[in-house]
Amino acid sequence: MATNCEASVSSGPSAGWHLASIRAMNAAPSPTDDPAARALPKVLLHEHLDGGLRVQTLLQLLQGRGLAAPAPDVASLEAWFSANAHAGSLEKYLQGFALTVAAMASPAAMQRVAREAAEDARADGAVLAEFRIAPLLFEAHGVSGEAAVEALLQGLQDSPLPLLQQSGLIVCAMRHLPPAETERAAKLAIRYQHLGVVGFDLAGPEAGFPPSHHAASLRRVRDAGLAITLHAGEADSAQRVLESGRLGATRIGHGVRLVDALNDPRQRHLMDEALALGLHLEVCPTSNVHTGAASSIASHPITALWHSGLSLSYHTDNRLMSCISHSQEASELLRHTPLTATDLVAMARQAAKHSFLPAAQRQAALAAIDAALGQAPAGA
Repeated sequence: MATNCEASVSSGPSAGWHLASIRAMNAAPSPTDDPAARALPKVLLHEHLDGGLRVQTLLQLLQGRGLAAPAPDVASLEAWFSANAHAGSLEKYLQGFALTVAAMASPAAMQRVAREAAEDARADGAVLAEFRIAPLLFEAHGVSGEAAVEALLQGLQDSPLPLLQQSGLIVCAMRHLPPAETERAAKLAIRYQHLGVVGFDLAGPEAGFPPSHHAASLRRVRDAGLAITLHAGEADSAQRVLESGRLGATRIGHGVRLVDALNDPRQRHLMDEALALGLHLEVCPTSNVHTGAASSIASHPITALWHSGLSLSYHTDNRLMSCISHSQEASELLRHTPLTATDLVAMARQAAKHSFLPAAQRQAALAAIDAALGQAPAGA
């Protein structure tokens, strides 16, 4: 049986899953290991490949490169990640990525990690998935950005969620690095935008590194027709969410600080602008608790933001770092918030509509959600 940190499950959406199952889940939220949450159709928009390795894969890759692991076997390494999940700040949470990037620093390893991530997403009920990573991080380990992107794209192509049919890659730049580095990442993303790269992102520590520092690169990406999602409103204010939207982002990674604008009449204009822009929030509840953006799942802003009318969906962020799967994320929301299975399915539909994959693939994902629920196809 898979562990939380392994985040690999044994079956996808059940053929028997239908509206009666939703009604049952609405009446009685599932425990964490309930297969009903696993069977919910899902769309994954926010998962970092270097934060979502299988534990066994990470250990094997570290051993293969002669690198020291913080624990000697799978069980103890799982325990190590579980103990380190509650970092309490975004900056501390991000420290674990040095380990995974070093382990992944060969084209063969990157191909494997991408393929396995898509395998796990599909097994967890995903009908469509987008994965993200900062390819230029691997240059320090002797792997070019081009080689990294091509290996990652090949891994997705070889997976049960084929590239540009049910999966795509988002190239990240690291916002704390100089704008010239963001420009290099932007050019790399544009080079592969018709080959499987579907979007561009700014990741890394948020506070003190506003997206406006990288406005020229974001303009280049936007002018090339490549979609933009930006991390914002996780470790900085609601204002950063709107700044990101004004710079061309149509999706926001996290965005939970918008709840401050929702609760403060003096900032209500920010909520109104977010609604007017049609921004979609990629919310990652468990990760937010681990980084200190929320104190608990029960008090997480996702419920208030959803009820406010904002378009949003729920995601894992980093399955390894947060020891969470998409199904466990669903279970936690059903157990600890007023959200229902009907809400989570509606979020999956919103995620499909806001995917960066081509329109035909978005429509196919919506049809797959309906099919998993035993419904006649609904209009988009």
